Amino acid sequence: MRKARVAAGVAWLLAFSFALPAQAQKTDDERDAEIERLRQTVDRLVRRIEVLEAERPVPAASTPASAVPGSSQAMPPSAGAGVAVTAAMPPAAEPPPRPQAMAAAAPTHAPPEPVPMPVPEQSLLPAHPSFSEDELATSRVDNELAPGDDGQEGFFPVRGTSTWLRLSGYAKLDAMVDTDDAGDSDQFITSTIPAGAQSGDHSFNMHARQTRFTVEARRQTDYGWLRFVLQNDFYGSGGSYGYNLRHAWGQLGNTYVGYGFSAFLDLDSGPDTLDFAGPGAVPFARLASVRQYVPLSNGNQLVFALEHAPPEITAAAGGARTTAPNVVFAARHEGASGHMQVGAVVRQLAWRDDAASDEALAGGLTVSGAWGAEAGNYITWGAVGGRGIATYVGDLGGIGLDAVVDDGSLALLDEWGGWIGYGHPWNAHWRSTLAWGRLYLDRSDALAPDAFRRSDYAAANLIYAPLPSWSWGLELVYGKLQQQDGTDGDAFRLQTSLKYDFIK
Repeated sequence: MRKARVAAGVAWLLAFSFALPAQAQKTDDERDAEIERLRQTVDRLVRRIEVLEAERPVPAASTPASAVPGSSQAMPPSAGAGVAVTAAMPPAAEPPPRPQAMAAAAPTHAPPEPVPMPVPEQSLLPAHPSFSEDELATSRVDNELAPGDDGQEGFFPVRGTSTWLRLSGYAKLDAMVDTDDAGDSDQFITSTIPAGAQSGDHSFNMHARQTRFTVEARRQTDYGWLRFVLQNDFYGSGGSYGYNLRHAWGQLGNTYVGYGFSAFLDLDSGPDTLDFAGPGAVPFARLASVRQYVPLSNGNQLVFALEHAPPEITAAAGGARTTAPNVVFAARHEGASGHMQVGAVVRQLAWRDDAASDEALAGGLTVSGAWGAEAGNYITWGAVGGRGIATYVGDLGGIGLDAVVDDGSLALLDEWGGWIGYGHPWNAHWRSTLAWGRLYLDRSDALAPDAFRRSDYAAANLIYAPLPSWSWGLELVYGKLQQQDGTDGDAFRLQTSLKYDFIK
């Protein structure tokens, strides 16, 4: 056997090394050199034994005599050294099978193909980029995907379920310079611009409060797609970067419940601005609601919703009361070149103090849409009008202008306005938007002289997006406010924004 012969050679060399002291005729240096050569030879032979052992084939069913326990193998005497050395071989053990042999013996199975994520149908609308990405979080008929969304990017399966989850959002830094006091230093809300004489001193601000985080889940059920969206930004009041809930809703098939954008709002009609607020006439309310979509043929659909938006009433005493949900109805048509939507809201306003109470029926209409081929020029537009619906309108929400109490009775306030935007892609990475809007509130002697009367908004920007994961933009915004007594004020803002998307 090769192993036995090699082992005998090692033993011979060891025996020869023990006989070296008897060679007195050699000098110490010669003996040291010869010992070193022999040691190197022994090392090489040991390594060779290890290689031969690794290459040894798996034993056959018949056991050789040399491998029977208790047997020994005598090594031949070393003739050159004059010393006979006999080495007893230890019992041979069954060596473990080599990994190569195990791999060859094991049956081979191709890894299972990953199960692709099923995705809902995509909206018929042409895709147009937006800096805010608000249209990605809105609900749609049949839980359709937003224009340009493939429905798969960033999703991963939740183990043991049929649910797919996505964590997304973006980090956005806004830096702005105002020529005068613009009222709100973080957003450009024209109704907050101070009227009358101003100092003319410019101011600078920088923040990342629009940074948002989104958790989205989807799964197929026997009742259609189930979608859940939870989103926040940092426009809350709990400090300089207070948590602010934007969305917390679910939609199964065509039934929506939760907190999010009102059904009265058409997000696909808003212009693409860096400014978070946008034109003041755009309906922009987030609230709790239950909603039902009714898909029809040829891109048509109906929407019915019950919503909770508490009345906002200006009164010297007492307070507003909610006596019934707001009712919203909308009809919408979508096509490959754009869409058009008509919406209506009806609500009951109520007020009470210690001496009197009153109720009134309020309502309004909005017509909006967008037109333009994908990756080309496009126009967004809309108009809104009504009585007692200030809660639903961007510039008027939150400042108590649904109605005013006059001599113990509710006097509903009229509001109307519109907006238009024009988007132009210069090439694959550069785009621009022009936007304009105007909003009116009816004159009322019951209102304070410094109450809102009219606002104007205009914006122009240049946006650079070399990659889907990040965008930069520069925007000039102008706003003007006129009060009930005719006093006005205006301001310019130069804003630059940088945004990093987590998933794109």
